[in-house]
Amino acid sequence: MAEALSGIDRLWSPHVLARVNDHDVRLARVAGDHIWHVHDDTDEFFLVLEGRLDIGLRDEGGERVVSLERGSAFLVPRGVEHRPSSPEGASILLVEAGGTLSTGDRATEEVPDHIDSTRGHELG
Repeated sequence: MAEALSGIDRLWSPHVLARVNDHDVRLARVAGDHIWHVHDDTDEFFLVLEGRLDIGLRDEGGERVVSLERGSAFLVPRGVEHRPSSPEGASILLVEAGGTLSTGDRATEEVPDHIDSTRGHELG
């Protein structure tokens, strides 16, 4: 994974490390804020490989932030609005249904230039 991550130079641009049945295992380097978005039909699994990742969540219970340190994981359930962010930067592993758009099915804001709206790039 270290070698694969070293080849990813753009932030918020997930690359497919492997495919497991109908799911993608993706790697990404992140820093700053992503956008608020929702995946209507799929859960999204986050594992922090290096650094710290905060995940803002909005649901019927209100708004909250889950902070993940290296080695921590979190599952965002389908249909929950969320926004990952990392003030200092992080490397993460994601698992989600193959072909899932990184900016979700419903984004609640414009996608800025520093975020790659992709279904996952091939490594190498």
